[in-house]
Amino acid sequence: MGRTLIISPNWIGDAVMAQPLLQLLKQQHPARPIDVLAPPSVAPAWRAMVEVDSVLETPFRHGALQLGERWRYAKVLRARGYVDAYVLPNTIKYALIPWLAGIARRVGYKGEMRYGLLNVVHHDDKPKRPMVPFYAALAGAPGAALRADVPRPAMRVSQEQILEVRARHGMGGAGRLVVFAPGAEFGAAKRWPARHFAALAQSVREQDPSAHIALLGSPKDREACAEITALTGTDGVHNVAGATSLAEAIALIAGAAAVVANDSGLLHIASALNRPVIALYGPTDPDHAPPFSDIARSISLRLACSPCRQRECPLGHHDCMEKLEPAMVWHELRQM
Repeated sequence: MGRTLIISPNWIGDAVMAQPLLQLLKQQHPARPIDVLAPPSVAPAWRAMVEVDSVLETPFRHGALQLGERWRYAKVLRARGYVDAYVLPNTIKYALIPWLAGIARRVGYKGEMRYGLLNVVHHDDKPKRPMVPFYAALAGAPGAALRADVPRPAMRVSQEQILEVRARHGMGGAGRLVVFAPGAEFGAAKRWPARHFAALAQSVREQDPSAHIALLGSPKDREACAEITALTGTDGVHNVAGATSLAEAIALIAGAAAVVANDSGLLHIASALNRPVIALYGPTDPDHAPPFSDIARSISLRLACSPCRQRECPLGHHDCMEKLEPAMVWHELRQM
């Protein structure tokens, strides 16, 4: 029977958007276990996907070739009996791993001229294509058109985990939970201003004084979240950016009545958990990686200067986010 190996992207959002590929592979080979090789920072997202049998954490330093380390790790993989591997990152160093491990069928996009390392090579001739069909296409033959009927990303968290994490971080009780994700790993241009998040938080608390608002993110986002609590006070507003593991953040999102997020990994987690979600887009394209929840709203001003896809506003005004008023977002959130 053998096993399938998925080599994960380095970004949380990309990992979540690759999940439908696993659904399609399971349809093709229901009894074949699927393992995922992922960076430690991304591994908890894969553990919340029911198709995954085992998550193996990469021992490699980011950006380094570490050929010796890859050779030694390939021997470990060789012993696990993989019959195929799907290489989702586009770099040579990730394509080396299944080749060194002697995995017979190695699937991926051409990327950095990876002929030979990959032997089922797909070509990406549409750089602005939606990401979910892009990854899902690897389940089919190279050259086939992107499917319109791709399943949407899906993750699961037990109710016990949700209640445990809420209690651990001071959000227990009956009040509904609303999650804000004010960060964006890509750069400051993706961030909705802290004062706008603060105004939205005040609108939520005025309508529902018992609500808990969780500000989620990495340690890099803690300062931005602290700015929000400085404007709102901490009554019912919990800055847990950098204070939760990714697994805990996933559990909090799973229990949320609604999620408001910049274009970030946490947005895609909320979508995969099928939470009501509002996605805020400024310098990025809302059609490139939209949320797939049953209840979802993508908000973008679609200015003439966007999407610029820059980490910092090249015009210096950041109008795509500054002029996206809290009242516009509250109008959508209130209905959720």
